[in-house]
Amino acid sequence: MIIRKAALKDAAGIAKVHVASWQTTYKGIIPNTYLQQLNEHNREKLWQRNIPEQIVYVAENNQRDIIGFSSGGMERSGKYPPYNGELYAVYILKEYQRRGIGQALLTPLVNELIARQLHAMVVIVLADNPSRFFYEKLGGERIDTLVTSIADKQLREVVYGWKDINILKNIM
Repeated sequence: MIIRKAALKDAAGIAKVHVASWQTTYKGIIPNTYLQQLNEHNREKLWQRNIPEQIVYVAENNQRDIIGFSSGGMERSGKYPPYNGELYAVYILKEYQRRGIGQALLTPLVNELIARQLHAMVVIVLADNPSRFFYEKLGGERIDTLVTSIADKQLREVVYGWKDINILKNIM
């Protein structure tokens, strides 16, 4: 497995993982009609915009297929001072989960946040997403609970925060 910084040419591979991960991870959480209408073409356009603007890393398998990605940057809402960094996403294809790839994708992202003087971080996760325990295992503290609406369904989100992401270097 290879972890590397994403390039624009990776947008299609990231989009494929993004759609597939949403459809498996959020099945039974987000309405199926919404999940089924997700398409790789629209997500590829999104990632063509995101890659130059965000910190994005990809994980590749031995065949050089993208099997996961992470993204982050500055905290976007402004609601959580002094948390100046944010982990926007970590998604891994279902068949590759629980192999340490999430931590492997998070490590270079955290290092880059620190290099950019972003030493505190939040991540917002759907409360019903079982992967949220990954962030608890890494020492994320619950700092807020939000409500969001996806396809007219009200969903709870948990905001986890790390006041000093340097501690993640010792955990990962």
